Amino acid sequence: MKRKGIIIVVSGFSGAGKGTLMKELIRKYDNYALSVSATTRDPRPGEENGREYFFVSNEEFEKLIKENGLIEHAGYVNHYYGTPRKFVEDKLSQGIDVILEIEIQGALQIKEQYPDAVLLFVMPPSATELKNRLVGRGTETEEVIAQRLSRAKEESVGIEKYDYIVINDDLGQCVDKVHQIIDAAHYSPLRNLDFIDTIRKQLNEI
Repeated sequence: MKRKGIIIVVSGFSGAGKGTLMKELIRKYDNYALSVSATTRDPRPGEENGREYFFVSNEEFEKLIKENGLIEHAGYVNHYYGTPRKFVEDKLSQGIDVILEIEIQGALQIKEQYPDAVLLFVMPPSATELKNRLVGRGTETEEVIAQRLSRAKEESVGIEKYDYIVINDDLGQCVDKVHQIIDAAHYSPLRNLDFIDTIRKQLNEI
């Protein structure tokens, strides 16, 4: 049975540790590719174009939208973010699971286009811990931190639309849990219709 790649959409409040979690998942396990999003925001210290994000101008981003070169896009804290289509579909055809780290609005766009995508929402153990992580980054002003906490309140309303939640308390345990969820998802009947159909045909021939 040939294993097809599936899309894993990972969302979560800013500061919940999504980025660290995804990097560790890819380091520890084979068969995952982290989709690199395009964004119009400026790079943070240490970020490289093409590694964390493709950093583009507003004009370049709008050109991608017009040419249907993105499978989803959204605005977040005064900037555009979007997922390039070609990278994702190339990896899926190779049997590789593609992880998209995007927010709720984009996640629901993905689910419409790819109904068998798995949606995961990463949560902190508490709201206080979330605020501590945002402050601890040391990369954002108090105003931006307040914006991100306000956005978290809005996003918390849509969590129940996801397939699974994972609580990022212990990083190692959280990485293993995410891998287990994705591995199990590969064995759902709806993701194996071709195999089921083959078995049915074989049974009819016996």
